[in-house]
Amino acid sequence: MQRLKIVFSGPMGAGKTQAIASLSDIPVVSTEVQNTDLDAHTKALTTVGMDYGELTLEGGTGIGLYGTPGQERFNFIWPILSQGALGVVILIDHSAADPVADLARYLETFDKMYNGRIIVGVSQIDKKPEREFAIYREWLDENNRNLPIFPVDMRKKEDVLLLVESIIASLEQE
Repeated sequence: MQRLKIVFSGPMGAGKTQAIASLSDIPVVSTEVQNTDLDAHTKALTTVGMDYGELTLEGGTGIGLYGTPGQERFNFIWPILSQGALGVVILIDHSAADPVADLARYLETFDKMYNGRIIVGVSQIDKKPEREFAIYREWLDENNRNLPIFPVDMRKKEDVLLLVESIIASLEQE
């Protein structure tokens, strides 16, 4: 059986833990603790190590789903989790103060440490409907980045599965 690895990264509150929980065939192994950085985000829990789940596709291919911690102070673990990954899904919280800056920062970070496929998912769109989704495509175009980008509800398995399938499809095109 083939085993693949996909990493989910992005700022705190973007939905990494929820994305993995939506897809995983097993109970998610999580390292969530009480959030003490309420200045960064008001959510109650935050990941400090990683989240881990597993997904089995039709045909028996197994995918390990790894979620990075969102807080910058835990960024030392990002390259460790990204080793050997088929792709990285960068999740961006549309309702954040400056989601385009978050996108730029995460792309720069992962470009430096990871040489592979990157897919972008934008969550929390319903919390800031007046903000245009086009701001992300415009920034990507201005910075000569041709990356797949999707609006996603992390609670919906089919939305998150689209991100995973996009990584797999890009592999098959090579």
